[in-house]
Amino acid sequence: MTQYQLPEDERKKVEELRLAYENPQPANEPLAFSITLSEKILSPIGLWKIGKRKSAALALLVSLSAIGMILIHQSEFFRGLKSLTLSLVLVFISWEDFYALFTTEILEFWVAPIYLVFLTITPIYYCHRKLTRYSKLGLLKSDSMSLSQMAWHEFKKKKIAMLALSITLVLYSIAFLAPFLAPYHPNSQQDFVVTAFQAPMNSMQAMRLNEKLEQPIPLRSEEQFVGRVVNLLIETNFFLYQRGEVYRTIFVNEFHEVGEKIIYKQGSRQKEIPRSMLFGGSLETSLISKSYWMGTDQYGRDIFSRVIYGSRISLSIGFLVILIAITIGTLLGVTAGYLGGITDMVIMRLVDVLNAFPRIFLILIIIALFGNSIFLIVLTISLTGWMNVSRLVRGQVLSLKEQEFILAAEALGFNKPRIILHHLLPNALTPVIIAATLSIGGIILTEAALSFLGLGVQPPTASWGNIISEGRDNLLNHWWISTFPGLAIVLTVVCFNLVGDGVRDALDPRQRT
Repeated sequence: MTQYQLPEDERKKVEELRLAYENPQPANEPLAFSITLSEKILSPIGLWKIGKRKSAALALLVSLSAIGMILIHQSEFFRGLKSLTLSLVLVFISWEDFYALFTTEILEFWVAPIYLVFLTITPIYYCHRKLTRYSKLGLLKSDSMSLSQMAWHEFKKKKIAMLALSITLVLYSIAFLAPFLAPYHPNSQQDFVVTAFQAPMNSMQAMRLNEKLEQPIPLRSEEQFVGRVVNLLIETNFFLYQRGEVYRTIFVNEFHEVGEKIIYKQGSRQKEIPRSMLFGGSLETSLISKSYWMGTDQYGRDIFSRVIYGSRISLSIGFLVILIAITIGTLLGVTAGYLGGITDMVIMRLVDVLNAFPRIFLILIIIALFGNSIFLIVLTISLTGWMNVSRLVRGQVLSLKEQEFILAAEALGFNKPRIILHHLLPNALTPVIIAATLSIGGIILTEAALSFLGLGVQPPTASWGNIISEGRDNLLNHWWISTFPGLAIVLTVVCFNLVGDGVRDALDPRQRT
């Protein structure tokens, strides 16, 4: 009888398995290493050296991009921090003056530099922590991972979802950095006879005059400390509002020089000014070029700047609405599911009644009765969007409350709020997270629809919906007014839906490999 001989490669594998069985090693033996002081300071470079190149490259990209933004917009960056510092000083020494000077528009110039500092420091701090952890625990992954770590590990396998998440984070960064990224004020309509209906990628010539714009708030004459702080704050805020353009500018179609006069045309009108009124006293020093990447609307406002500022409204409303709706739906759903009885019946009947009315009809009624401020829009959409979440959470809690760990908590004498908050709620969050990520796109569409109908965010505040509405009468000849904000809505909604699909697959144990 012939003896069967294993192939050479299979015999090697069998031998390796035998040796591993006879000499067992720790499953995750730390590959500890030492890190130098320079690698601690430049932690992304240290992370790159140990082979974590994707994390290091991403951290470097984010930090260097933020530093580049600071260098490009250093004047606005430092003046924004200066405005914030002066405002804080004014809060303590003269609350009345701070209240008189404060406007919601100045907030964006405070948020943008703080966000840039955050983008600069956070990736480096993340790399430092990761490098320190690897130096102590080793490079090998642990077999035990938490639910969030397993979900993130599975989510990273979804390339399309990761791309959509990256685009979503970029969109939120654009919203935070709107005053730095927008080349013009979103409501600026200077010389709209010339600047109206400019096609995308058009450039126009303008003449800067040797005349400063008047400040809407007059400076104080007193020399006391409070007066000096107030004057500094007024001048700083005015510079920020004007994007550094503190001199008067004239947009022209044509111009030519005749002696000591400059003759220019604005539409069909012809005017003239003396050369001495020009900035620097000559055409060479006063001429500037203004570009419009996405064109202008009927009032001469830059569409690119308005789309950037419109992202703040749509993205912030989507985030706030889903936060409020998820909170209300989760609390009511877990309460109804765990307590049962009359409590469950009352909450579920309320859900049935609210679901019986069309959502848009309820929103229109509330807006017609109480007005259409941004705060009311957020509250209205939130109060009409929590019902499905409460149903999902209630169903999850009904199955969880019969589990052994809940029965054990009850046997130990824990009170109901503790069981709900510490045991039921964390284990019922999976459908909540999935519902939240899948619902943001619909909320953004609802806000855009309300603004398009004139019932949402009111002009001149830029919102994607009202920008589309303003361009609907000019779709044939001036298509860009409505097209670019429409594409922004499509991109945002598609990205949120793809992220929601990725989160759903990552949190589903049946999808894990």
